[in-house]
Amino acid sequence: MTGMTQGMLKGSNVPLDATAVRAVLRWTPGAGVPDVDASALLLGASGRVRIDEDFVFYNQPRHPSGHVRRLPKRTVADGLTDTVEADLAALDPSVNQVVIAASSDGASFGSVHDLRISLYDATAGDGAPLAVFEIRPETGEETAIICGELYRRGDGWKFRAVGQGYPTGLIGLATAFGISVDDGEPQPAEQPEPDGEREDAAAPGRPAPEHAGDLTVPQPQPGYGYPQPATAAPAYGYPQPASAPAAYGYPQPASAGYGYPHPTSAPAYGYPQPAAAAAPAPDPHFVLPPQGPQFVRS
Repeated sequence: MTGMTQGMLKGSNVPLDATAVRAVLRWTPGAGVPDVDASALLLGASGRVRIDEDFVFYNQPRHPSGHVRRLPKRTVADGLTDTVEADLAALDPSVNQVVIAASSDGASFGSVHDLRISLYDATAGDGAPLAVFEIRPETGEETAIICGELYRRGDGWKFRAVGQGYPTGLIGLATAFGISVDDGEPQPAEQPEPDGEREDAAAPGRPAPEHAGDLTVPQPQPGYGYPQPATAAPAYGYPQPASAPAAYGYPQPASAGYGYPHPTSAPAYGYPQPAAAAAPAPDPHFVLPPQGPQFVRS
């Protein structure tokens, strides 16, 4: 289609001879008129995007292929424009449609005046448009509108005037075509799966570590897997205070202990204990048994 401008009605379509096109949205700005943004969605045979990157909009103005892009807004004599350019001949064969859409920021399209989309041959400079479609919102509550779609027909392409509105804005439009949208809601940080020891330490009624979620600093609270203060009940498998009953398999205080040297101070886990000053010389044939808890497989 060359040499004339086709005025289009909603639902009509025209064949395109151009191998690359510019879809230009134009509207009249003014008090109370929201800003308008153009966008494009590249759809596969299913009528949905193939990947999230098939959505070209203000936060992603260029498709990874480079064949569809959003151009900067311009001020013209009769209004403002926002433009999407598509190289139809270079698009991957898996792209069946390129949907051209508009979204409003701050108010609905009921407040937008003289909205229209004009289609140009991108290889022909600033000539006359190939087609023009005047877009009129159906309810006035729309915050996103599908203006038109470029779609394959045989070996060529056609353009259809659509004018379908969405009251859910750009997010509603994007999700309708299969885009995974980040709604900006903060998500809680994923916590690592606790092992058995950490799970015990975080049992109900036990104080949480200081600066939880940051550098985890365990506090000296009674609990399995940490040294106990002198007033706490002894925990299995760690050195016991002088007042605690002896625990099997660890050095004992001076008042008790089978087969271990008896220090005068609290022993330290996993290291040899200092001999008491008044203790007799150790038996030279004495051999320490293995340290740590002993487990017998039944």
